[in-house]
Amino acid sequence: MNNTLLWYTARAAGIVSLVFLSAVVVLGLLARMRVEGRGWPRFLTAAVHRDLALLSLVFLSIHIVTAVTDPFTALGLNAAVVPFGSYYRTFWLGLGTLSVELMLAVVVTSLVRRWIGQRAWKAVHWAAYAVWPMAVLHGIGTGTDAFTLWSLAVTIVCVGGVAVALMWRVDYARRDPLREEKRAAAAASTRELVR
Repeated sequence: MNNTLLWYTARAAGIVSLVFLSAVVVLGLLARMRVEGRGWPRFLTAAVHRDLALLSLVFLSIHIVTAVTDPFTALGLNAAVVPFGSYYRTFWLGLGTLSVELMLAVVVTSLVRRWIGQRAWKAVHWAAYAVWPMAVLHGIGTGTDAFTLWSLAVTIVCVGGVAVALMWRVDYARRDPLREEKRAAAAASTRELVR
């Protein structure tokens, strides 16, 4: 395979996996808020969240395999498996490796969720909140074109999307999510008492 093709494939797959991972985080936050609409039931948000997470892993695998096999970078398998074990941009590459390992733990525990239980799954799933920022920092610190206009635009859109969803989630947590239902129930019971 052509060295230039490997290099471009590694970069493109890394960017695509960041976009998908950002969408996974946004959908995870929305699913946690039980967001749904008439044409978009809640279970669909969870299904898209899961499917995008798996698709993100596919592109992440392409990113890793092409980066490791690219003779120009000569990273080797150690850089992909041992966090902070690379000679090249050790910290930034280490964040990427650690992010991948945490993401794999989240995916594996999600696949065996029924056998390990909700509590264990949830404990590991919290690691997903560390995966995304480490992946963003990995891309900024390791990417050879991280500060080009197009790459910055992609990163800004990803960070902005997650930030908006996170702010919405924090604001949602401050309010009582059952407030309207409680009001309706109180009004209904008051009407019953008046009759």
